[in-house]
Amino acid sequence: MSSKVTKPRKVSKAELKFREAFERLKQGKPDILPKGTPLSQNNVAKEAGVDPSALRRVRFPELVSEIQEWIETHKDEKSTKTPRQMMLAQRSKNRDLKEKYQSLEEQRDKALSQLLDAQARILELTLENQSLRSQLPTNTVTHLFDRNN
Repeated sequence: MSSKVTKPRKVSKAELKFREAFERLKQGKPDILPKGTPLSQNNVAKEAGVDPSALRRVRFPELVSEIQEWIETHKDEKSTKTPRQMMLAQRSKNRDLKEKYQSLEEQRDKALSQLLDAQARILELTLENQSLRSQLPTNTVTHLFDRNN
């Protein structure tokens, strides 16, 4: 019976910083990034105070796998927003809807104006057509020469 004893892996200071940042983001209590920041590999690096390119799968394969697994398992969870954040988001949405509504009203008014202009022009041309038709001689056939001569 051979038992294989595995030595605990030595964790570098950089990996320790990344893991601490990962935990803070999971708990929703970041030190550097704003609260409510979504958890991502780049945000873990930013929260650790380093450039996002420093946290690579080549250097920290286990940690990156853990981050990706956590993101995958928690992707359906809604981020918890404070009542103030929800209110501000609703205000922004309302503002956008009002602007869209005003824009649509302006488009409608412009289209209606163009329609009225077109109808007036059609009426004008119809009247002109009738006037010109009334001026036409009733006999539309003209003889160019007299057959008796």
